[in-house]
Amino acid sequence: MQTNPRLHIRLVPWANPVGADLRAAQQAELDARFGHSNHEPGPPPSETDTAVFLVAHDKASGQPVGGGGLRLLDDCTAEIKRLYVLPYTRGSGVASSILAALEGHAHALGITTLTAEACSVQADGRHFYESSGFTPVPNFGPYYAKAIDSHSAARTAMV
Repeated sequence: MQTNPRLHIRLVPWANPVGADLRAAQQAELDARFGHSNHEPGPPPSETDTAVFLVAHDKASGQPVGGGGLRLLDDCTAEIKRLYVLPYTRGSGVASSILAALEGHAHALGITTLTAEACSVQADGRHFYESSGFTPVPNFGPYYAKAIDSHSAARTAMV
């Protein structure tokens, strides 16, 4: 689902070098925020468990500006993984557009619930997910969840 006329959002393989560069940039930023590299609350996502990985490119420049993926947890649940946008694009709707596209892909796969993790050093991430319709999962750490349906991506895109 294309939700932002300034972007071209493409489905790419996990091994795509641009996707790998975006994931590395995200991890470097998290390493700096946490002060260490041991901040993954479970096994890191991989090609075997990531059903979808998207890369957003700015249409005017052709430059990649963000990406994100879906890790399948079971037949009806997926987790948003490695959602990241380059710092200079933040606040311009890139993250919301990627999230909306991920929701569209999740719905097409039969997913009815999306989860996301954003811990104490990611106040911006918590705010983003909450403003996108996710709610905190009680008694389960820094996780958020959202029920999705055929209209979810369109609502997320309007945020």
